Amino acid sequence: MRAIKVVDYDPSWPRLFAEISAEISILLGNLVLSIDHIGSTSVPGLAAKPKIDLDVVMISDEILPMAIEMVRAADFVFHGDAGEKRWAFTRDHDGYGFKLYLCGPDNRAHQERILFRDYLVDHPERAAAYADLKRRLAAEADSNWDFYTGGKTEFVSETVRLAISRI
Repeated sequence: MRAIKVVDYDPSWPRLFAEISAEISILLGNLVLSIDHIGSTSVPGLAAKPKIDLDVVMISDEILPMAIEMVRAADFVFHGDAGEKRWAFTRDHDGYGFKLYLCGPDNRAHQERILFRDYLVDHPERAAAYADLKRRLAAEADSNWDFYTGGKTEFVSETVRLAISRI
């Protein structure tokens, strides 16, 4: 197991997202409804694991099998359904990586990730508390990814509830 590494915000993350987004846009073309930067690297100033997360929302659920095969044929490692009707892929490079999720247009997990991201962008104090939590969990997890991820669940759920309540 590799150690969980949470690093300070890197101003190159938006550029890395733009580069992978352009590549995916070319690969999938008019099958794509949107490509959204999600996860901690999408929040300016937020500490994160050095991996760019993106949700690629397809124009319909029906074309997902074709899109999955197209991305599998590109330079990505396929990890299957992430459990939320979101199909996960990764690609690693020196010092950073990408985690790409394909989903349909009405995917609830995607919608919640957008709410979470936008709430943290609009509430820097909440983002700072999240960074503190992630650093603490990474230090305590001792490479246990379930511990790390599980330790964030309550904070994420509460933040999504706060975001929904302001709509």
